[in-house]
Amino acid sequence: MEFKLRHESEQAEAGSPRKVEAEIGGIAFGAQARLLATAKLNTELKTHGFLAAKSKRSKKLVLHVTNIEFVEGREKETEDASAAQR
Repeated sequence: MEFKLRHESEQAEAGSPRKVEAEIGGIAFGAQARLLATAKLNTELKTHGFLAAKSKRSKKLVLHVTNIEFVEGREKETEDASAAQR
């Protein structure tokens, strides 16, 4: 299963805070793909895996997910924030 991951955080760089926003493609197989298939859009999760080419023919960099953890309670906060912005 192919999907997109969006990352947002604040990191320290050269002693100053820096807001980091990035999007990367991901790919999951087997049990991890089945877990992702049940997730709603914009669900917060923690992923573990490795960066590698998408396939032998495509050198595009993607995250090959080997473990997924759903972050409890964060999906509702995201929905509430989206509703407040409308």
